[in-house]
Amino acid sequence: MPKIAIATDSSSGIKISECQNNDVFVLPMPFIIDGNEYEEEISLSQEDFYEKLKENANISTSQPSPGKVTDFWDKILQTYDEIVYIPLSSGLSAATNTAKNLALDYPKVYVVDNNRVSVTQKESIYDALKLVQLGYNAKEIKQYLENTKLDSSIYITVASLKYLKKGGRITPAAAALGSLLKIKPILQIQGQKLDAYAKVLNFGQAKSKMITAIKNDIETRFKEYYDKGELRISVAHTDNLTEAQKFAEEIRKTFPNIKFLTIDPLSLVIACHIGPGSLAIAMSRIIKE
Repeated sequence: MPKIAIATDSSSGIKISECQNNDVFVLPMPFIIDGNEYEEEISLSQEDFYEKLKENANISTSQPSPGKVTDFWDKILQTYDEIVYIPLSSGLSAATNTAKNLALDYPKVYVVDNNRVSVTQKESIYDALKLVQLGYNAKEIKQYLENTKLDSSIYITVASLKYLKKGGRITPAAAALGSLLKIKPILQIQGQKLDAYAKVLNFGQAKSKMITAIKNDIETRFKEYYDKGELRISVAHTDNLTEAQKFAEEIRKTFPNIKFLTIDPLSLVIACHIGPGSLAIAMSRIIKE
């Protein structure tokens, strides 16, 4: 039986400190801040990141260099036979395609493109670990994760249009009008990309709209999984823990029959584009033995 490592990047939200002695390895994602490169969790903490956002620093995301990716794999393969590598969704970064090309020279590395980021990408790590326990090999784990890539939803409401404007995801005119009317957009990740879902006027309406969206998913594309008890739900946020905890209590009461997994910070890859103060709800299929 081959010894299998599960590897990912920090866009999954898994902390390097959480991965000791559990066969999971995390490659830090790089950020360019005012012309200088930082690595998430190595030279850039969540606290540092949000402080720089408040200072209006010029922040952009990047991808790990090919050399850092292969060095990462080489180190893991010193003690493991195979690697299942689950990077950030190919719809949000070129990192997946870069990894796929690099893996042509690494027959023991299986790169998974299951179109996930942050909370649901982290859940893919949990799924991969579960599949290892069930006796799957690396190729079979990759196939499972890619076959079930659309079995998840994330809905996010943002506190300000400033960062969507700064990242070019909405026009300056739309941002100005939205700010004037105090419109709050709700975004969704149903597959590869971050897309618009709805517009509301306040956080109360936003939370209600996101709950309605989850109910709709349960009644439609996730109905079979709900009936079998195969769903889990999480709340996430960007520098907004107190509100996330309140939202989590509401979610637990609204969906008592769905396993509540965690309250997590959204990964900095997402936070870079939406800014602080956001709330999110995520739901995905769970593996049952």
